[in-house]
Amino acid sequence: MDMKKMMKQAQRMQMQLNKAQEEVQAMTCEGSAGGGMVKAVVKGDMSLVSIEISPIVVVPDDVEMLQDLVVAAVNDAMREMNMTAQAHIDAATGGMNLPLR
Repeated sequence: MDMKKMMKQAQRMQMQLNKAQEEVQAMTCEGSAGGGMVKAVVKGDMSLVSIEISPIVVVPDDVEMLQDLVVAAVNDAMREMNMTAQAHIDAATGGMNLPLR
């Protein structure tokens, strides 16, 4: 293969990767726990955007359960974002399985 052609291909892939990474930063994913009683939204940069808690699970005598649900919902949102972001990056790079930044 021609070296000049390979360089152009690499530059094109780098541009696609950069664009995909920018798009991932703008994405959000939601996770939930307790059958949707606690919901968390995470951005592509893995920052927590919001938490929604149903009043039903706010039991003053069982704060530990609520804490566990919040942690589970945030972790679920982060897992979802990781999978979504990796799929988006893989699509942009032709499945070369490059790691996320």
